[in-house]
Amino acid sequence: MHLDVVDLRKFYYATRLGRMTQRAVRDRLRAMWPETTGMTVAGFGFAAPFLRPFLDDAARVLCLMPAQQGVCPWPDDGPNVAVLVEETLWPFATGSVDRLVIAHGLEVCERPQDLIEEIWRVLSPGGRAIFIVPNRAGLWARRDRTPFGYGRPYSAGQLKRTLATHNFLTERHEAALYMPPSHRAFWLRVGPGLERIGQRIDAQRFAGVALVEVTKLVYIAPKSGLVERVRKPLKVLEGLAPPKPAAGRDTARDLS
Repeated sequence: MHLDVVDLRKFYYATRLGRMTQRAVRDRLRAMWPETTGMTVAGFGFAAPFLRPFLDDAARVLCLMPAQQGVCPWPDDGPNVAVLVEETLWPFATGSVDRLVIAHGLEVCERPQDLIEEIWRVLSPGGRAIFIVPNRAGLWARRDRTPFGYGRPYSAGQLKRTLATHNFLTERHEAALYMPPSHRAFWLRVGPGLERIGQRIDAQRFAGVALVEVTKLVYIAPKSGLVERVRKPLKVLEGLAPPKPAAGRDTARDLS
């Protein structure tokens, strides 16, 4: 189930909890990718709140939003780089993206396997992607007051196993959103402190979201050492006549 882009935009930009969420996830993402100079960086789903730091150094930043969700212009203070796309058919050449962020995309996708294959296609050889998904064990996946309460939540291990079947190598996984998914003033006031404590003790099991970083693997099929195929292989018993009963023996009598 895709959320409407209007609801996503309202949460991240018009609520205090949304702005805190944006900052917490964005800080973890930037810490994982501190250097993207000269690279093509893209986001899929509703990744716009987390892509802003890359506008400063990446050669190109693009924000893909699925048709089922809708699209909104982004960023507000510069040329628009957001585009509406088919969920599993992107207007990118194969191997043209160096870094890719998937947020509010995989867990709500109707065809997740096809989406992962499209992600693999557009990434450059050795390119990297970070999947930001609701943590199955966290509170945020159990409350529908935020966008992370919709779709299929994942554990980090479950997501890593799924991606491994599509030729992705997991590099590492991080977590964010240790604060409760509440709009109440008290939790909003103590939220930043809880986030710092969660990061310090690395309590990923209790975090709201998992961030799994993977690398695209490209395999080269090995050449066979056999230069020429044998058209008519020699059988081991070729030329030997089938066995015959011994002369002068009555087979029927022997069997009786």
